[in-house]
Amino acid sequence: MLQIPKHINIPPNEIEFTAIRSRGPGGQNVNKVSTAIHLRFDIMNSSLPELYKQRLKNLNDSRITKDGIIIIKAREERSQKKNKEVALNRLKDLIKSVSSTPKKRTPTKPTVSSRIKRLEDKSRHSRKKALRGKVVDIDSRNANDL
Repeated sequence: MLQIPKHINIPPNEIEFTAIRSRGPGGQNVNKVSTAIHLRFDIMNSSLPELYKQRLKNLNDSRITKDGIIIIKAREERSQKKNKEVALNRLKDLIKSVSSTPKKRTPTKPTVSSRIKRLEDKSRHSRKKALRGKVVDIDSRNANDL
């Protein structure tokens, strides 16, 4: 039984594990023993509350297929048991992420002092840029005007 928050339990028959051969470290084990785990969890056919199902379905996560199946691959550890635990923890974290409602953002207005500071910074910057322009000789300018 996988317990997410205190009130949500997922029975083990809803989670499907598949053991496959893993790449990477493991010595001779890597070619003989299937230590990597693929966890499959069908969102729509699970015992999760409807709100969680909808949030998971709408979640933009590459681990969730269009059919609403979560596929988690775990192959970091060298033993099948540890990879199973890693996959279950990832599933748990994914479901926990949709359990809390995100706080609604309230738009704010900038303060008067921050507006004034922004405008002063802009004028200071424009004066600095203007000083980098072409240098005009005052004497030659006055001679041309006469």
